[in-house]
Amino acid sequence: MITIALFALVLRIVVQALISRTMAQNESNAEDTLKNISAALENFAKANNESYPENFSDLTRPQPPYLDRNYPAISPYKGYTYTCSRLEPSGYNCTASPDTCNLSGSMHYSVTAGGGFVSEACSNKE
Repeated sequence: MITIALFALVLRIVVQALISRTMAQNESNAEDTLKNISAALENFAKANNESYPENFSDLTRPQPPYLDRNYPAISPYKGYTYTCSRLEPSGYNCTASPDTCNLSGSMHYSVTAGGGFVSEACSNKE
């Protein structure tokens, strides 16, 4: 009985460590990806008379592309879902949200025109 209890305790510690490590990797990747999306949008605007694209294909289609993949279309990607609630010539607002709060990630990230970056903790009440 004691052996089973000890095994369960060790297993719980190992699983918790794995989840924490995966969340940290997902969060780091989401932050980097959102910053890459912002950089691609800003570079597009610089090349197009300060006008942002109206859709993501304008970022992935040119050769060389501004961005390697259409993240909103392939979401979820590495534990996060990417959306752009506003993508128009005058500006943008894009977000990265964990698929499951406190399992795939614990932070929401958003970026706006001009490169403004914000992060906030997610909650299980979503």
